[in-house]
Amino acid sequence: MPTALSSPPARVVSRPVSPPRRRRSRLGPGDRQVLQVYLLTRVGLWLTAYCGAWLFPRDPQARHGASVLGVWEQWDWVHFQRIAEYGYVRATESQPGFANEEAFFPGFPMVLRGVHAVVPHWGVAGLLISLVSGAVAMVALGRIAVGRDTDTDTDTGAGAARGRRAVLLVLLSPCAVFLAAGYTESLFLAFALPAWLAALRGRWPLAALLTTAATATRVSGLFLAAALVVQFVVSRRGREASRRWRPLPWLALPALPALLYTWYLHTLTGDWMAWKHAQERGWNREFHVPWEAWANTWRAAFDGGYRSGYALMFQAELLAMAVGVTLLVVLLRRRRWPEATYLALSLWALGTSYWYMSLPRATLLWWPLWTTLAAWSLRRAWLTNTLVCALAPLTTVFALAFTTGRWAG
Repeated sequence: MPTALSSPPARVVSRPVSPPRRRRSRLGPGDRQVLQVYLLTRVGLWLTAYCGAWLFPRDPQARHGASVLGVWEQWDWVHFQRIAEYGYVRATESQPGFANEEAFFPGFPMVLRGVHAVVPHWGVAGLLISLVSGAVAMVALGRIAVGRDTDTDTDTGAGAARGRRAVLLVLLSPCAVFLAAGYTESLFLAFALPAWLAALRGRWPLAALLTTAATATRVSGLFLAAALVVQFVVSRRGREASRRWRPLPWLALPALPALLYTWYLHTLTGDWMAWKHAQERGWNREFHVPWEAWANTWRAAFDGGYRSGYALMFQAELLAMAVGVTLLVVLLRRRRWPEATYLALSLWALGTSYWYMSLPRATLLWWPLWTTLAAWSLRRAWLTNTLVCALAPLTTVFALAFTTGRWAG
C-alpha cells in the first residue's frame, strides 16, 4: 500500500502508432539491377552503332561517319514516321513514295505522333519511346522470371538471379538491336508483359486493357489475347462460384483494335483484307503450308541463289524456327498451356508464308524462351558460359548489320 511519501504512479500515455512509411518507389532491388543492366546495354548498342557508322560507311570514300541518329532512321522506321506524319496515304495520292503502310498497325505511329508534339525530332522521339518502353518491359520480364506477383521488395535468392538472367539473355540476343531502334518490339512488350503479370495476379480487366494496347501495336496482341483466355480457363478449374467467371467478357476487348483497324482500312481502300494484301505485296506473306515455307526458306539459305548477307539471314530464320518448335514442345510437356498457345499462334503466323521472315525478331517477344533459358542456365554453369560467348558476338554483328544499312532480313 503506498504511503504519503510514495510517488504517484506514472501516467501511461498511449501514443498512436504511426503507419509504416509508404515506399516512394515500387521498384525493388531486383528491378533496379535489371534497369542497370538495361541501361548499360543501351550504351553498348549506341557505341556499336557509332563505331559502325565510322568503320563501315556506305560510301567507301567518305571522310565522316553517318550521323548518330541517322543510323537508326531506316528500314521499317521509314514507314512508322510516314504514318505518324501523314497518316495512311494511298500511293496514288499526294505522296507517291508510300507503299504498303497498311501492313503496320497504328499503335506505334500514334504514340510517336504524341511524343513528337513534345520532342520535335522524329528520330529522337522514336528512340525515346523504345528506351522508356524497353525499361518497362525488362522490369516486367524480370518479375515474370522471378515468379513474383507483387510489387514489393521480396525478390531475393534464386528468384532474383533468375529474373536478372532472363533480362540479360534477351538483351544479349542477336536481334536485341530492335529493342533500341524506333520499332514496335519495345512498345509491344511494355504492354504485353505487364498484361501477363496482371493475368497471373487475377487482375483481368487490367490484363485485357493492356493487351488491347498491345494489339493496337502489333497483331501479336491477338495471340496474347488467346493465351489470356487459356490462362483464365486454367485458373478457374475447380472453382464453382459463378462470380469467378464474370471477368470473362473483358477478354474480348483486345479484338477491338484489330476490328477497328480493319474497318478503317476498308473505308480508305475499299478492301476488307487491306492489311493482309499489304503484307503479301511487301513481304511475300501469302499463305503456304508449313513444309513449303520451310523448303522455300531452306533453298534461299543454302542453294547459292542469294548474296551471302541474304543467305545468312535465311539461315537465321531457319534456326529461329527450330528454336521455336523446340520451345513449344517443352511448354507442352510441362503443360504450360497458355504460353504454348501464344507461341504456337506466333509460329503458325510466321511459318505459313512463302518463306520465313522476321522470326529472329519475333524471338524477342517469346518471353517463355528467356525465362526457360534463365532457369536452365542457373542450374548449369556451362550453359551460361556458352550462351554468353555465343550471343555477345552475334549481338554485335546484327547491330552492325542493322545500323550500317547492311541488314538483309
